[in-house]
Amino acid sequence: MKNIALNDVHIALGAKMVPFAGFNMPVQYEGVTIEHNTVRESVGVFDVSHMGEFLVSGENALALIQKVTSNDASKLAIGDAQYSCFPNEENGIVDDLICYRIKEDTYLLVVNASNIEKDWNWISKYNQTIKADIKNISDNYSLLAIQGPKAIEAMQPLSSLDLADIPFYKFKIGDFAGIENVIISATGYTGSGGFEIYCKNEEVAQVWTNVFKAGKKFGIKPIGLAARDTLRLEMGYCLYGNDINDSTSPIEAGLGWITKFTKDFVNHEALAQEKANKPSRKLVAFELDERGIPRHGYDIVDEQGNIIGNVTSGTMSPSLQKGIGLGYVPLAFAKLGTKIFIQVRKKAIPATLVKLPFYKG
Repeated sequence: MKNIALNDVHIALGAKMVPFAGFNMPVQYEGVTIEHNTVRESVGVFDVSHMGEFLVSGENALALIQKVTSNDASKLAIGDAQYSCFPNEENGIVDDLICYRIKEDTYLLVVNASNIEKDWNWISKYNQTIKADIKNISDNYSLLAIQGPKAIEAMQPLSSLDLADIPFYKFKIGDFAGIENVIISATGYTGSGGFEIYCKNEEVAQVWTNVFKAGKKFGIKPIGLAARDTLRLEMGYCLYGNDINDSTSPIEAGLGWITKFTKDFVNHEALAQEKANKPSRKLVAFELDERGIPRHGYDIVDEQGNIIGNVTSGTMSPSLQKGIGLGYVPLAFAKLGTKIFIQVRKKAIPATLVKLPFYKG
């Protein structure tokens, strides 16, 4: 089990630490609802240093990224970020990721912690012929996500850059919390604004200390992974391992918008055919019509009690005060407004398909 650089800091703050993706990670501090509401209303800080980072550079960097990812990275200007995925050869997804264009021929790929080794092997396989320069720098870097409507105001004193001038899915490199050459990106996973800080492991303690000093008058709090999950689910963002995996296609997962058929990428022909013919099932969003909490793995049933799918992500939404979830159902049941039922123990609770996001801000 690996420790992130600030492991002892989280323990001293009273965090409940759990094994997650091979790391000891803070799952909560004061409680999920308190932490969730802090991010929705003010500002909170997630330590997500378990995430993986790959540096892809050289004259063949773009060619490799174009081959292994579904989105069109040729559209990226320096300072742009892009959500994408690695399609596999069986209509599934190796992982989802964010691609940053750092310099003319240098890109940073940020991948899920649980998939670092798998992703590295996947990219390396295709790089045998393309021959870009690739480095796995995951063990050297820390990542803090400072999220919430007060994040920019609270953190502006820590940087000479104009933090309000970093639009969604853009980034800047500059000074932050007394450290130079920090990546400050606006690719948040919560739907409440803010940004992410990429710095070296030996710098993150200074960043953490200064962030909490600057945020003190705004009621800043450390936030654990449990609230990160409720926040992302209220936005309807997919979580790898739950809503997408090696056997879910980007088309059925509603990720057609990051699947660009204007280029040759892994398995693009089969995915284009699936898009043209329509997939047999679709990832849908639902709200429970009655009290209850849908959980990952619960059956989705029709009016007669026939199993038609299962819940991939579910929770009691702290913002909406109702049960919400995602799950795959056949296309016949995938229309907005359709009534389905979630099997919670012995009771089939009625639910309605809704448009994402659940949380409208």
